[in-house]
Amino acid sequence: MSTTDIYRVFAERETRGVSPAYERLSRAVAGDPELLALLDTLPPAKRQPNLLFGVVRLRGGPVDDPAAFRAYVIAHWPDVAAQMRVRATQTNEAGRCAVLLPVLAALPQPLALLEVGASAGLCLYPDRYAYRYGDRQVGEGEPVLDCDLTGTDPPRRRPEVVWRAGLDVNPLDVTDPADVAWLDALIWPEHRHRRERLRAAAAVAAADPPLLVGGDLVDDLPALAAQAPAGATLVVFHSSVLYQVPPPRRDAFTALVRTLPGHWIANEDPSVLPHADLPEPPAEGFHNVLALDGRPVAWTTGHGQSLTWFR
Repeated sequence: MSTTDIYRVFAERETRGVSPAYERLSRAVAGDPELLALLDTLPPAKRQPNLLFGVVRLRGGPVDDPAAFRAYVIAHWPDVAAQMRVRATQTNEAGRCAVLLPVLAALPQPLALLEVGASAGLCLYPDRYAYRYGDRQVGEGEPVLDCDLTGTDPPRRRPEVVWRAGLDVNPLDVTDPADVAWLDALIWPEHRHRRERLRAAAAVAAADPPLLVGGDLVDDLPALAAQAPAGATLVVFHSSVLYQVPPPRRDAFTALVRTLPGHWIANEDPSVLPHADLPEPPAEGFHNVLALDGRPVAWTTGHGQSLTWFR
């Protein structure tokens, strides 16, 4: 897609009805030749809206008014571009654990979790968070993750996790204020509840840090998976990660992960990880597909707000 199309699609599919501020910015950028020309000086993978908006937020720029945003980006473009070149969208949304939980809880216990594209590893603690599916709560503690669940019953208990590890090209450290500031900047402006969730989840991770390894999702996955303890079910999972991986590398990963022992859980955009004969999504807007061992089982929304099980 052209840069114009990337921003237009982001406005229509992902931010409409979810972040009015980012919908306005996306539409403004999509129609602004000067901003588009600046973005097109960056590598294609570095032109994405979440990265641009997150960098501007991190540097203290305005994101609530398109005119002020435009003026800031143009005036500070060398700094904005430099930040975009060295950073990546690493939204570490703990709320996604709420859509993973029904699958994780149904697998043979205990589990050894290995997340690909782990960022700071906040999704490696599904056994530590509490969940609220309508009037049913699972577990105690903070944060409490709310999810609108349709088509299946909530799990009765949280999974038992005996090992947790993450693989990322640039792992983040929740004990480093600069890394936490970047995670905060990636949260959309109106989403105060997600900022509160980030702080609570970061406290959980900081109290018992996971094993986070810097590496490639193909070259370095087998060695990390081999560290999982015997007697535990290995679960390799990822959520909204593969869109950042070039298609040939993506194909190599999906071929490799099928050869590993245990199970594979994917929560990805179906245009990135296609599945045949999917039912219609439950509503307009952006939806991922939750799949177990390559078999699609549910529609999910991007931040774990809802899960609709296939009937």
